[in-house]
Parts: sequence; structure tokens; C-alpha cells
Amino acid sequence: MSEPNTPDADLPPRPPMPESTPTAGAQPAPQGWSHGSSPSSGPGPQLSPRASTVPLGYVQPTPAPHHSGGEAKVGSGKIVAVLVAAAIVGAVSGLGGAAIGSDVFRSGSNTVVQGGATQVTVNDPDNVNQTTGIAAKTLPSVVTISATSSNGGGTGSGVVLSEDGYVVTNTHVVTLDGATGDAALRVTTSDGKVYDAEIVGTDPLYDLAVIKLTDASGLTPIEFADSSKLNVGDTTVAVGAPLGLSNTVTTGIVSALNRSIQIASSAVPDSGEQQEDQGQGGESPFQFDFGQGQQQQGGGSGTISIAVIQTDAAINPGNSGGALVDDEGKLIGVNVAIATAGGGSSSSEAGSIGVGFSIPSDIVKRVTEQLIEDGSATHGLLGAMVGNAADAEDSTIAGALISETTGGGAAAAAGLRAGDIVTEFNGVPVRDATDLTAQVRALAGGAEASLVYVRDGQTRTADVTLGELTD
Repeated sequence: MSEPNTPDADLPPRPPMPESTPTAGAQPAPQGWSHGSSPSSGPGPQLSPRASTVPLGYVQPTPAPHHSGGEAKVGSGKIVAVLVAAAIVGAVSGLGGAAIGSDVFRSGSNTVVQGGATQVTVNDPDNVNQTTGIAAKTLPSVVTISATSSNGGGTGSGVVLSEDGYVVTNTHVVTLDGATGDAALRVTTSDGKVYDAEIVGTDPLYDLAVIKLTDASGLTPIEFADSSKLNVGDTTVAVGAPLGLSNTVTTGIVSALNRSIQIASSAVPDSGEQQEDQGQGGESPFQFDFGQGQQQQGGGSGTISIAVIQTDAAINPGNSGGALVDDEGKLIGVNVAIATAGGGSSSSEAGSIGVGFSIPSDIVKRVTEQLIEDGSATHGLLGAMVGNAADAEDSTIAGALISETTGGGAAAAAGLRAGDIVTEFNGVPVRDATDLTAQVRALAGGAEASLVYVRDGQTRTADVTLGELTD
């Protein structure tokens, strides 16, 4: 647990105050969130005996085969990319009967749907369900990303933003969990086309990155949904390449909203993207792991606090950067981390236990637009040192306890002072320092926000104009 006076990311470190962000190699990465990343070498994951999370990046023990419309036999089974045109599922709720521009024909007992170069096999066209239609719409907008460098390699996922090849993924996918800033990137689309790609910009503060496919055209951009309108219980579908298995679709619901998690930064050392203090200090209740037991070695330093959507759709290593969509096939989040059950060394224990996390689409949209336009993204700065109010001996409420404000900073300008406990930020409940830091960072520098705080037992409100913290 962190101390009440732990600094958040809003202030540079002060000598009297404890530091929560280690420099590279100063101390191990925080226990807990495991990216679904999986480098291509190493034994099974070493997870803590308690619940832990895996930032989702890579898994590539062997190169994953790329299929273009056909079937690949695995033992007595087979892997088949299953899609279906909306013409077949026009009556399915959420698709509105919209055509996908695919041709339908019969082949023996199967109905095969072809849209462009993507072949779709449907064994029982009279019983196509909603998920099949969602997959048909979403799969062309999700790609598999292979990153390699002298430090190793792995695979993750990405989501197409434009016809000419802009793709969003996680920073930890393209930096190999903070190990390198110059990984070679190869991207495979759902129909088996392969492209080289270059990094347009990374945003380690929210673990997002944009890459650009070389000489790409005619791709299918994802359609964005408004993540602020989600309800707990809404349908979710995760699409990506878990364990290198591209074109994988899993289903679930929105398990929780306004969740905040703290994970290790994937910023590349000495890149000018080192992080300031991020929310809580002290030991995180989670272990950071890359999916195959390799702790962060010389990678990004410190931790980041991010706001996420929690879902029980199965998400596994390799799903990082892939899409989480709603019942209309619209993007509601980019998959970033999973919680895993610790206590063993088997790689199976890094798999899904039904607790996955995605960066909300509203944040993804803002950050990717800035990355494409400027090559970097800005984030809000409150200008306050904060800790967990619940850790204070005389505390009667949960929240983010302000221990100090910066003169001329956003918090001080709004009238906040040491001893105030922030309990709500822009309508989102704040239960600890991680919540407040994540919500502040979700906004751009200079954004307007409102907050609720408690002072001397009285509830008050304040409007703040955030400062700017760049990468």
C-alpha cells in the first residue's frame, strides 16, 4: 500500500517525498499487470501467488502461420477463419442488415462468403448468430503485428484506423515491452497480406502507439463507438491474435467501467520518454510479467496509471493492441492487459481467467489523432502530490489525499490544498491515487475538468484547467 504522502505523476520528484517511479534498473517493475506480451524466448511465466495481470503484448514461441482463405489442419482438427456477410445475418440485432459487399455461393454443404480476398466458411447458414456478423464486420479491421530486434521478438495485434495503413496498437507491442526503440515491424492483415511498417509515434503514458503500413491501400478502418455511453453488461467481442493465432474472436460483457490499473511503463530508456511519478508509490499488489516469465530488464522505467474497461471476453498474450468491439462491431476499446492467477510457472497460468482490460475508445481516438498529427500526445497535469486517503490513520472515506500542491499549478489555481480528499473527477468516482492519476492523464493538457473533494468533513466542488504533461 502507498503512503498518504506519495507523489503522483503531476509533480517532479522532491527530495523529502518518497519516489514511486524507479529509474531503469533501480528496482523491479511493479508487481501485477502482465501485458499479454510474450517475447519469443524464455520459460513459462513466473507469476506471484496472488492475482496478477499481464500487459498483453506478444507470444511467439514459433512463427505463427499466415492463412489466406484456406484451412490449416492441426492434428485431426482444423483452424478456419469464419466470417459471414451481413446479407446472411441481416436479421441479427445490431447489424441492421447492412451489406458488407460480399458474394455468397454454395460449395457442397457449406456456404462460402468472399469479401475481397477474405474467404469465409459458414457450415450452417440458417443458424448464423450475432457474433458471426460482428466478426464479419470487425476482422478486416484487425491485424497481427510481428516485432523483432536483436533483443528478441514477439507478436501482438493492431486496429486499422485508415485505408492507407495507419494502425493503432500498444506501445509495449512495438517496443518489445520497452526493450527497444527500433524493432522491425511486419504486419499481416486478416486476408493474409503482409506489409512492412514504421512507428509514427508512441504514447508510453497510456500504452498506445500508431504505426504506418508501407504502400498500403484499400484497408478497412474500424468504426469508433462512444465508450462514454457503455453500460455494465453490454456485449463485448475481442478480436486479435492470442498466442499468435490471428483472426481469433471471443465474446463477453462489460464487467466494470471506470476501472483504473497501474502497470509498468514500456517507454524506451534514454528516449526522452521517461515517466514522472505515476500515482501511488510502494509495492503494487500485482506482478508485472511479459507472459513467459521474463521480468523487465533494461526496459521502460516506472509505472503508469490508466483508466480501462474491464471485460470477461477471453483475452490472452498476443491480444495486446487488438480490438474490443460492441454488438455493432464498433470499437469500444484497445486491449491492453489481463489479470492472471499467480502461483505457478506454467505458461497456462498467464492465460485468461475472465478479467481483461481495454483502453476506452474515447481515449484511443484522442491519443491516436495527436500521434498521427504531431508524433506525440499530451496528458493532463493536476499539479498535486497525492496518496491514498484510506491509508491515513484517521481516514473515514476513500479517495485521493492531496499532501501538497504546486504553486501556480492547476490544483492550487482551483483552490485545492493539502489535506483535501478528491472523491470524484469529471463524474467518475475516485477511490485512490491511481484513480485520480488515470483520469487526469486520460485528458489532454489544458483540458477543463470538474472535481468533488472533501475538506474538514464538508463536500465541495471545483473546476480546474489542467496543466500539460508531455511524453
